Amino acid sequence: MSLIAGCALIVLRIRAGRKPTTLRKIIMPPIGMATGFIMFALPAMHIPWVWGLSAWGTGVLIFAFPLVVTTRLERRQADIYVIRSKAFIFIMASLLLIRLGLHSVVEKYMTVPQTAALFFLLAFGMIVPWRLAMVSEYIRLRGSGLQEEEQMEEAAGQGEKPVQRLI
Repeated sequence: MSLIAGCALIVLRIRAGRKPTTLRKIIMPPIGMATGFIMFALPAMHIPWVWGLSAWGTGVLIFAFPLVVTTRLERRQADIYVIRSKAFIFIMASLLLIRLGLHSVVEKYMTVPQTAALFFLLAFGMIVPWRLAMVSEYIRLRGSGLQEEEQMEEAAGQGEKPVQRLI
């Protein structure tokens, strides 16, 4: 089931690059995923703090890096698009295979609910820095686009022919 879900995620990520992105599309996945912390209210999901911090730290320090590096945003006229490198599919597939491989090893030492809790923390640790990097880039591009629009409006108001720069 994890393999099917992982493959579906890769396909969705690739197709998402065909449509402009918005700030909402960037920040909603981590916000929606954060509701998963409710699982820790169940005693079966409890794990030692060290395990949880280790899983989260692994997501932040190891798994987020390739996603941050291979995802960039590009401004096309008034819209901003997510541009993924050719390595993105390979990186996502590698992360999926690593996750599946680690899952079977970890299950030997702890319960299935505890395994789910660890991989949730790893995934959350991976998605938050990735999306924060995207938000930062989005705001930078949106700000530069607003400055260009203001310059064009000023030029048009002064009777000058507006000049549009290519980024």
